[in-house]
Amino acid sequence: MSTKKKKTNHKRSAAVLQQDLLQFLLSNTKKQFTARQLIGILKIENNKDSVTHALQQLEALGAVTEGKEGKYGAVAHPFTHSAPSGESNQETTHMKKKIKSSTAPPTKAKGIRDRSELKRNVSSRKVIEGTVDMTRSGSAYILNETLSSDVYVSQRSLGGALHGDTVSVIVYPQRMRRGVQEARKPEGEVLKVIKRATEFFIGTLRKSKKYAILMPDNANMLVDILVPLDQCADAKDGEKVVVRIIDWQEGQNKSPIGKVTQSLGTAGGTDFEMKKILISQGFELTHSDEALAEAAAIPEQISPLEIERRRDFREVLTVTIDPLDAKDFDDALSYRLLENGNTEIGVHIADVTHFLKPDTPLDREAYKRSTSVYLVDRALPMLPEKLSNNLCSLVPHQDRLTFSAVFEWDASGKMVKKWFGKTVIHSDQRLTYEEAQTILDKQPAERLVALSNFGELEHALLAMQKQAAEMRKEREKNGALGFETEEIRFRLDDSGNPVDAYVKDRKEAHLLIEDFMLLANKEVAFYMDQLGQSVKEVPFVYRIHDQPDMDRVAELSRFAHEMGYQLKSDTPKQLAFALNKLTKAARTDDRLKLLEPLAIRTMAKAVYSTENIGHYGLAFTHYSHFTSPIRRYSDVLAHRILEANLNGRIDRVDKAKLEERCKHISNQERKAADAERESVKYMQTLLISKHLGEVFEGRISGMIDKGMFVQLAHTHAEGLVDFRYLPDIFTLDESKLRAQSRRGGMVYKVGDQLKVRIIAADPARRQIEMELATEEE
Repeated sequence: MSTKKKKTNHKRSAAVLQQDLLQFLLSNTKKQFTARQLIGILKIENNKDSVTHALQQLEALGAVTEGKEGKYGAVAHPFTHSAPSGESNQETTHMKKKIKSSTAPPTKAKGIRDRSELKRNVSSRKVIEGTVDMTRSGSAYILNETLSSDVYVSQRSLGGALHGDTVSVIVYPQRMRRGVQEARKPEGEVLKVIKRATEFFIGTLRKSKKYAILMPDNANMLVDILVPLDQCADAKDGEKVVVRIIDWQEGQNKSPIGKVTQSLGTAGGTDFEMKKILISQGFELTHSDEALAEAAAIPEQISPLEIERRRDFREVLTVTIDPLDAKDFDDALSYRLLENGNTEIGVHIADVTHFLKPDTPLDREAYKRSTSVYLVDRALPMLPEKLSNNLCSLVPHQDRLTFSAVFEWDASGKMVKKWFGKTVIHSDQRLTYEEAQTILDKQPAERLVALSNFGELEHALLAMQKQAAEMRKEREKNGALGFETEEIRFRLDDSGNPVDAYVKDRKEAHLLIEDFMLLANKEVAFYMDQLGQSVKEVPFVYRIHDQPDMDRVAELSRFAHEMGYQLKSDTPKQLAFALNKLTKAARTDDRLKLLEPLAIRTMAKAVYSTENIGHYGLAFTHYSHFTSPIRRYSDVLAHRILEANLNGRIDRVDKAKLEERCKHISNQERKAADAERESVKYMQTLLISKHLGEVFEGRISGMIDKGMFVQLAHTHAEGLVDFRYLPDIFTLDESKLRAQSRRGGMVYKVGDQLKVRIIAADPARRQIEMELATEEE
């Protein structure tokens, strides 16, 4: 029986087709060809429509241009506007590399023929959701709390996903070797980008005759962004701009499309770097027109009817205590002696929810931001200025609407009553922390003594300090952690550049305010949890902190032992008391201060959740965030839910939707913290860059194979001493706590004090290079 020979299909894949077309056109830059001509010359078996589409995709990338009569040619020198001599060739080379990367065919995983087959087999394979943690090489690890190990995804299998994106991933079966599963991280491929971490990017705008391209500064953005000329605003070629993605064009061989939202001019300088930090973390620099318009329309006068429905505290002594440079005052304390001899202290919080109505443009933008961001030299508020610095701010000598937690203590110091509800206050005095401290130290400034109500004010502060100290003592007794991480602050000149750095001093005035905020947060959470105990849970936003990872704690204990300190850590509760003992020891032994940040790394991250597991660090069984709604959206949600469940009412929100909001807010909080750290590192490096060649004292704070990190004593800036510049060859032991020379027997240990000379500092990269100095220097 004869068999019919199967016809072989020589059609090229979309990726290979684009690559072949581009290679041919680049070798014939003086000519243009139609799709039909290219099919004949290159012996392409794909149809005309496929070839035309491939050419259009190359055109969208700025690699080819369409001429008359449907002819296409390569763009040999795409960037022609005001480019310095020699720069245009560099840009063209850059573009060729980008196109080659974007058009390269994807790697095929073993057992999977192509992406369509991968999708058909999804039902038979494990699919997870997670967050992209991208490496410098372009590959990534997908983080998922339910898995014991992260999932590795190669660069070509990311499907356009970027750092921080939420994605769904298909996990490949782990390979077997001799019947045993290999001990390596599972691998997978991104199926879909569920949520983008950011839609804004900073980069250099380069213009051609028909298109503009943004070359992102973000190393994790692996493709250029196409910007139509009519979306460039007034930005010029070569400028640094902010671009918002308006179409991700997800899929193979596609570039995202964006529009310029702001021009930043030329690169460099503190202002540019701070804006870059904010944009890189996904925070918009300005509020939307819709949000600003809504804020502008809010009346500034409080209606008598609104005051009538609230508990009135305007005649009760009330004070705010905040930093000297604070603009938004979101909390105040009131104090009075009651007729029954008891003491009443009220914690009054700005009533943001009175102005911020659910699901309005203003509310949606506040949720999207979820937090204010505080950099070294500026604050990016969650709410527009009219709300944050005006209507909601508890400024002195003005009636203000508040949501309050009011507590009553008897003569023995026992709490006998608590109340939550809407109030109106009139702050009698605005104090800075420094001014409040002078009163607590009984050394008040003359300006304060001259106040007509100074005697009443002094009595109230001293009484509240006594009550706060008792609450603090009780927390410590229960095992609350007493970490006081040193916070670096900077003195800036008129241009915003650092001239000095110092450690923020925390005194009794800071602790007083902190203790009463903790009390309000704890009691609100307890009230909401107890409300749902009798019948059915009432979902709420809790601030939770899980117990530490005991494996990491064991490593910390070994580290402490290497430094000559015994850290007892058999149980989480024992660890808490041991860490508090360590904190006290570090006050007299600077070496031990290095253990505090390492101890913090053993801890879980505090997050928001509807599942109340308590707060390990504070030793609270119940905790929430209620006291800062001007700068935290979690507190806005807490206010709304609490108000709906007062005075005998029960209102249950959708728990699943609330949990999703908790995850988003926690994620935004992490981004804000990362932005703050980046701004501190930038300022530290910028400050040190003015001291090249100078010698400073520091301590070894960590080690890697390349060298040892040294933290400077005054600025806390950290730099690397490369082992290559030492007179001998040094190797690390397994603990990476000690480096020993091969011949001379010289040993360096984490915690050792030494002198270093600054040899280089790059603020843009946040990197400082050092070398060892002699003891005589």
